[in-house]
Amino acid sequence: MEHFSLAAIGLGLIVLGIGMGIGKIGQGAMEAMARQPEISSKIQTAMIIVAALIEGAGLFALVLTWLLG
Repeated sequence: MEHFSLAAIGLGLIVLGIGMGIGKIGQGAMEAMARQPEISSKIQTAMIIVAALIEGAGLFALVLTWLLG
């Protein structure tokens, strides 16, 4: 029973980290677009790519935690 609670804590921390990471990406991208609106399409493309990489790593961590839990 203890393994399930540890897995639940791990899953919660992973989801929290993913949300915080994507939030920081969005914040930085919005600030950069406000400073230089002429390159906002390039910034948006880079933001989407980085967010997808974070979600992929987070999904891998979620599956691994679930399998080990």
